[in-house]
Amino acid sequence: MSRRATAWVHGPAAVLACWGLGHTLWHGITGPRTALAFGALIAAGEAVRRLPARPAGHRPHPPRAPRSAPAPDVAPAAGASSAAEPPIPPVRGPQPPAARTRRAAPPLPGLREGAPLGAAGALGYALLDATGGRLAVHGVPQTVAVVVAAGLVGLVPYLVRGGGPALDPLARRVLTVGFAATCCQPLYHVDALRSWGAAGPVRPLFLAVLLGLTALCDAVLAAALTRARTGWPYGPLLRDELRALPGIGTAICATGVVIALAVAAAGPWALPVFCLPLLLTQIAFRRYAAVRATYRQTIASLARATEIAGCTPPGHAHRVAALSRAVGRELGLGGADLDVLEHAALMHDIGQLSLVDPVPDGATLPLPAAEQRRIALLGGAVARQTGAPAQVAVIVERQADPYREQPVTARIVRTVNAYDDLVAGAAGPAGRLRALERLRLATARDHEPGVVEALARVLARGGPAG
Repeated sequence: MSRRATAWVHGPAAVLACWGLGHTLWHGITGPRTALAFGALIAAGEAVRRLPARPAGHRPHPPRAPRSAPAPDVAPAAGASSAAEPPIPPVRGPQPPAARTRRAAPPLPGLREGAPLGAAGALGYALLDATGGRLAVHGVPQTVAVVVAAGLVGLVPYLVRGGGPALDPLARRVLTVGFAATCCQPLYHVDALRSWGAAGPVRPLFLAVLLGLTALCDAVLAAALTRARTGWPYGPLLRDELRALPGIGTAICATGVVIALAVAAAGPWALPVFCLPLLLTQIAFRRYAAVRATYRQTIASLARATEIAGCTPPGHAHRVAALSRAVGRELGLGGADLDVLEHAALMHDIGQLSLVDPVPDGATLPLPAAEQRRIALLGGAVARQTGAPAQVAVIVERQADPYREQPVTARIVRTVNAYDDLVAGAAGPAGRLRALERLRLATARDHEPGVVEALARVLARGGPAG
């Protein structure tokens, strides 16, 4: 299903790229200096493309062996993951064949455009109608050819630095730039903008509206590709992409319009001047991403504290976090809610550090409801003292409440935690089926039926992929 779905994006992009390159090679290049300047900008933007981040909560952990035998010291196989595809902690217990052969999930959609300079340069070239006051009608084929050639050249340093597969971003870039050029270049040939009243002072507004439509097309393509790669629900993916547009998407579109107008008036020398603000924005965003990664690592370290203290089994918090995120995405939660859910799942057992007598094997499911509630309140207090967001602390505090009184994120943590406790030491699919059956029998008070069924669907596909 994944190959067939991505072919609907990669196929047209490949056809468009071959047509643009072939047409340009046959008819020659119009305005070679301008094409070279924009090509250099696009290649440089692709070369410094941000490497996908490795989520701190997605640490690999070997499946826990049955309690009658010591846990084996299993090293991850060489080449099992790459920097672009963070490894997913396995579900406790033996995995089905699909789970053992399944590739790790691609980068989460919370990390959007990794090459804003390249995107802005490509869009600027698609909108360009003049250079230094002279007509520069290069047409749609040459626009696509320059973007493809420069993109391929710029991806070489990115791949050398350890970047992951970049076929999806390149296909999206070719299609979106082709769309923008098709809407602009033919109109420049016949001077239709002036007759429509879209020239002069109104022209920037026309270009901004066109780039807004281009950004919407890119969001639709990005959500479709992620859906094809992961099987996640399309609606939340598209919503996440649209929510990202007012951020870096606005900066890219604005820079594309500005450099198209500036090069038309001052020539290619305007490119470095008007791309400088976007470059500074990219640097600031990388620093913010580094701070965010440090915070995620801190949360992951706190989650390990319960394991080091012997309060919970090794890997329990990370298994619950990965599976909770997958269930949350199955239920349609967006990027921000998934981050909060993951952090709360990592810290859901942190209240056990305050107990005088540790819970045997860290399993809170067999405890009385009052004791579960007390441990949850202790965990919420610890979470607040660590500086975690209030939403995270609330989920930790309310994970032991009756599910009708809980937010959906707390319901997910409670159900997934109970599942991981139930399958401890279980052998084969029978143990997982028994665990799911026990969860279904407890839907009167403890577990929401919808969450349990979402968990069952995730497990049927082979485990976490959220």
